[in-house]
Amino acid sequence: MAGIPEEAVPLLEGRHLAHVATVMADGSPHVTPVWIDHEGDTLVFNTATGRLKARNLERDPRVSVSIVDPENPYAPLTVRGRVVEITREGAESHIDELSRRYLGEYPYRHRRPGEDRLIVRIEPEKVSYRLP
Repeated sequence: MAGIPEEAVPLLEGRHLAHVATVMADGSPHVTPVWIDHEGDTLVFNTATGRLKARNLERDPRVSVSIVDPENPYAPLTVRGRVVEITREGAESHIDELSRRYLGEYPYRHRRPGEDRLIVRIEPEKVSYRLP
């Protein structure tokens, strides 16, 4: 597993959007913005069952993540890796915490009736980060 450079950790702990690229069934890419989190070197994001990125990752765990700081756009953090876990456990409280960080609102108010939240954990295989 590749490590996240210490200088890049603020990108994972601030309010920076990440763009997650997954692989469609036909092999084409699918990219979507997500709120990002981390547990050590493991990247974490939250989604809901039935969403395209969740379906793609259940079929093919390969993923790429890009995070850009608007204050320093020439120093992106890019991570290629694999999904090591997709779980419902803790997903409801996780989206509430992400909402607190990204929106300043707790709990997450954009839930849809019957929505089933998921936490996705990504193990980095290749990490790129360099300051300009």
